[in-house]
Amino acid sequence: MATFISVPLKKSSEVDLVKPLSKFVTATYPAGEEQGEYNRAVEELNKLRKNALGRPLDKHESSLEILLRYYDQLCAVEPKFPFSENQLCLTFTWKDAFDKGSLFGGSLASGAFGHIKDTVLSALNREPTMDISPETVGTLSHIMLAQAQEVIFLKATSDKMKDAVIAKLANQAADFYGDAFKQCQYKDNLPKEVLPVLAAKHCIMQANAELHQSILAKQKKRFGEEIARLQHAAELVKTVASRYDEYVSVKDLSDKINRALTAAKKDNDFIYHDRVPEVKDLEHIGKAALVRATAITPPLSQKFTDLFEKMVPMAVQQSMSIYSQRKAETINRLVGTMREATNLCNGVLASLNLPAALEDLSGDSIPQSIAEKARSIVQQGGLQSIEQLIRDLPELLTRNREILDESLKMLDDEETTDNELRTKFNQRWNRTPSGDLYKPLRAEGANFRNILDKAVQADQVVKDRYNTHCDMIALLCKSESELNAAIPSANPTKTLQGSEVVNVLRSQLAQLDEIKKERETLEGEIKAVTFDMSITFLTALAQDGAINEEQLSGSQLDQLYGAYNQRVQASLRTQEELLGQVQTSHQEFSSLKQSNTEANQREEVLKKLASAHDSYVEISNNLREGTKFYNDLTEILLKFQNKCSDIVFARKTERDELLKELQQSIAREPSAPSFNVPAYQSTPAAPAGGPTPAPRTAKPQPPARPPPPSFTPQAASMTPTSAPPTGPPSSNPPPMAPMN
Repeated sequence: MATFISVPLKKSSEVDLVKPLSKFVTATYPAGEEQGEYNRAVEELNKLRKNALGRPLDKHESSLEILLRYYDQLCAVEPKFPFSENQLCLTFTWKDAFDKGSLFGGSLASGAFGHIKDTVLSALNREPTMDISPETVGTLSHIMLAQAQEVIFLKATSDKMKDAVIAKLANQAADFYGDAFKQCQYKDNLPKEVLPVLAAKHCIMQANAELHQSILAKQKKRFGEEIARLQHAAELVKTVASRYDEYVSVKDLSDKINRALTAAKKDNDFIYHDRVPEVKDLEHIGKAALVRATAITPPLSQKFTDLFEKMVPMAVQQSMSIYSQRKAETINRLVGTMREATNLCNGVLASLNLPAALEDLSGDSIPQSIAEKARSIVQQGGLQSIEQLIRDLPELLTRNREILDESLKMLDDEETTDNELRTKFNQRWNRTPSGDLYKPLRAEGANFRNILDKAVQADQVVKDRYNTHCDMIALLCKSESELNAAIPSANPTKTLQGSEVVNVLRSQLAQLDEIKKERETLEGEIKAVTFDMSITFLTALAQDGAINEEQLSGSQLDQLYGAYNQRVQASLRTQEELLGQVQTSHQEFSSLKQSNTEANQREEVLKKLASAHDSYVEISNNLREGTKFYNDLTEILLKFQNKCSDIVFARKTERDELLKELQQSIAREPSAPSFNVPAYQSTPAAPAGGPTPAPRTAKPQPPARPPPPSFTPQAASMTPTSAPPTGPPSSNPPPMAPMN
């Protein structure tokens, strides 16, 4: 009687976890102890999968532990790696569990199937196999719940608990089996024995409920009720024996009921003479549900240890990546603001020929500041350094464009092949279209192309500026005598030496120089700020189940850089005030100077030389930053190329496997519908002069075996208003006995 429905283990194709996961670890984490630890963990994860799926498992608790440990590790590792089709690509192919395989029972079954239906299926990126379709797993969840209730009933019977309790347990089990039967009676994707077993179990549990309720009736001296319930139980097991003896044996239960019924009738006929009521008039048997679908909350194994315990979840990794971008933007904004202010200051001073005008009171020697600027340019490599940087940029740009083009071409080629096969096989090509799958990658590629286009425009601006100032920069690179000869002479203005306005201007320029030095120090401090934001994100993920990255990052960046922003703004205000004072003092200084053509020409050249120096410094910085930008972008594009390569390889593997399945499926299909061969083609020619033989008829085929009879249980809310059918079963099977 204790025949249970169990689900075979699913079978999967072999998958190498080591290569893609190790590749991700190497690309994401710097070389060192941490990377080595994660790569060892990847090897261990691969061993867990092989132990769980690569060999037959015994029907033993230790085998369940192997599966639970692997499942727990999958749950723990899933949020830490980008297991999606457009990032880290792994293709898992599972077979339908009901095709073939050994039965394997376990605990938490109803909750496990419910978990598959409610949680797992939504994460699949392809059509599920029939055994884990939403309808199937929902039905299996009901079946497991019914069987769990039956186990409670069997334990209560074995422990000789009170008959009133056992009757309620059995009645509830009958209800559960009825629900499961209704769930699967119209489904053809379950094994053929499931439906008759469920129908049989529904009757058997009702029969047990009536049997134990009859004992209770006897104890209360309700002998007529005892007989009515035993008769009902006998009819129920008789129905099972006549229809489902191939699947479930009820001989022992039938014998037990019939013995009790014979004894009860004998006692009632000779002693009690109690009236036997109709089944519909019997008091309803109560129900006691002692089972429920248990929610799946990993870890399920008591021996579980997270192999990647130190690795933060992908949600944290992604938040950290965005936070790093926000932090870089904040730093660039503050540093850029200070550099722009410094450039503005240098431009204003150059236009006023300061400080050269204060140093050029003799009118015939190189001002000290111009000499220092010339020496600085020569020390930095002069024109040759800038021109080499300018020549390198196109090569770096071309390299990045080639990497990007090759990456996108891989996607194009694979998508073309996918579209061709989809056109060829139509609905049979049931995988995600490459065009849909590659949308995020193509958007990422378009963003890279836009970045490169903007970089080209920025490079041209730098080149144009260099062309504007290259003559004066070249002059600053010449020897001191050549430089001095190139600067026009002017009448001396020694009378201004030591005047008050000169002293004021020098003081103001010294204050501006101090502001510039403070900015250099401040820039270093801003760039040196560090904070481990991962702890904040991990805490938020644990508390809320999600990360509000924008709010958390904004709050932390304000806290980290708020004071620096105030210092930057204060520096800008001080510079603005000083420049105003410098312009006022310079007007007074200019009015005191002797003005003539030679002096104006000299001052104009000195201004251009000062401006050329400032432009040289800015152009050099821009070109070096551009070179670093292209080199950094090369690494990013190589990772993008690897990502494209990985997904194309995974798609090719999936494509080859799907093609193999389709070819096998097509090979099994009949090439043409069956038809009768004309008699004359299969009959040998008659001998000359003899009679024509009668044509032979084809041998009739035996009829196909009919499916097991199916019937529909009455609704659970229906009250037992009709007695079970009596007499021999008709050609049409009677409906299932009503549930009490």
